[in-house]
Amino acid sequence: MFFLVRYSKQLEENAFRGKTADFFYFILVGATLMTLLAPFMKLYFLGSSLTFMMVYLWGRRNPYSRMNFLGLFPFTAPYLPWVLLSFSVLLGNNGTVDILGIFVGHLYYFLEDVYPRMINTRYRILKTPQFLEHLFASDDADFAAYDDDGEDADDNGDGGAE
Repeated sequence: MFFLVRYSKQLEENAFRGKTADFFYFILVGATLMTLLAPFMKLYFLGSSLTFMMVYLWGRRNPYSRMNFLGLFPFTAPYLPWVLLSFSVLLGNNGTVDILGIFVGHLYYFLEDVYPRMINTRYRILKTPQFLEHLFASDDADFAAYDDDGEDADDNGDGGAE
């Protein structure tokens, strides 16, 4: 649960900053894919898969973040899902549910970040539908009204004097 909250928060605040509809669509696409694939893998609880999907995408979008596992093993963020998977298997858990999350996270990452660069275009296969963008438009507009410091972007610092 800690990893889900931590990395979904960091994704929302950084990679999806000001793009609430895109973040919702990421979760919707991931949850849908996992729900469709789970019966074929005989999986019934997908909470860990959702966590691994978030951790995978966060790691890929923050490739230079240095991490440390148990104070013994330093690595960079893209390896975090694999380190967690290895530790989970080492503890005797079935890694299938975690691998599903990594697979779905990688599929999203590839279709959203890698594939558009490969064909040298702005075309996005996983473009957020318009109705979701309209649904979350007021949230994104409210966010865009503030700069990085949380100050009003229109405020010129003169106390309101014209």
